[in-house]
Amino acid sequence: MSNTPTASVPRSLGHRISSFFYRHPRLRLWLVLALPLAWFLVVYMGSLLALLIQSFYSLDSFTGTVDESFTLDTWRSMWNAVTRDIVVRTVVMAALVTVGAALIAMPVGYFMAKVASPRAKTVLFIAVLMPLWSSYIVRVLSWRQILNSAGVVTWFADRLGLTWVIDAVLDAPIIGGADLTTSFAGQYVVFLYIWLPYMILPVQVALERVPSSVLEASSDLGARPFATFRHITWPLGLPGIVAGSIFTFALTLGDYIIPQLVGPSKPTIGLAIYQFQGVAGNLPLAAAYTAIPMVIMAVYLVIARRLGAFEAL
Repeated sequence: MSNTPTASVPRSLGHRISSFFYRHPRLRLWLVLALPLAWFLVVYMGSLLALLIQSFYSLDSFTGTVDESFTLDTWRSMWNAVTRDIVVRTVVMAALVTVGAALIAMPVGYFMAKVASPRAKTVLFIAVLMPLWSSYIVRVLSWRQILNSAGVVTWFADRLGLTWVIDAVLDAPIIGGADLTTSFAGQYVVFLYIWLPYMILPVQVALERVPSSVLEASSDLGARPFATFRHITWPLGLPGIVAGSIFTFALTLGDYIIPQLVGPSKPTIGLAIYQFQGVAGNLPLAAAYTAIPMVIMAVYLVIARRLGAFEAL
């Protein structure tokens, strides 16, 4: 009998606590979000703030050390022809990768969403996701082997008598030592392959939401397949393309590994940041350069939001 009051205390206390949180749903929500919000504010936003602060420092050209006095010299030194060339080259590559990924993802996503059987859809999902199961570096290095002068692409081109196509892309004969691993075309192919799954999946999800009855009604009303695609499939699938483009554009914009391993020896934004921070030891300039992709992506996200991209994420 003496154990009865002791056993009822925890139950009563637990009941009070649960009742308190039930009456205060906002407090319950804040407690759930406290840890991820703390991580976001301290780790993520804190690191960006630290970078922004360091961009107002300068590098002493004599000692090679960072002068922590507030100055705008680093920002002034960044605005030159070299920076403009790097930004234009990177943005153009990111845009081309995004367009190429959209052109491939649209038919693949449509087939997965509207044509494929459940079993075929499962197989295609695995095929799309399987490259992501392997190491990023392994995939890039594999493409170096495929694209070099002794690789599969050159071998097939030689057997089919299409070596002149590669020569035209390289603007130099293969026998001269050049190959696709040192070309913009080779870099573009690797970028496209690496980021393509991030475009296919949002497009497939967006097209999955398009009612089949709408497509059937268009056909019943006499619309040709191209007209149906132009007036129904494309507008309703566009949010998925824009959602996927957020990934392909942003990932290409900031990547520094692919430009380091594949392509010509011309830096992109990500590679320039890496070189300034690691090789040159110019942390203030590297920090200032990080503002460029952040501004570009901020503008891009505003446009994507207006096009309804977030609804397809």
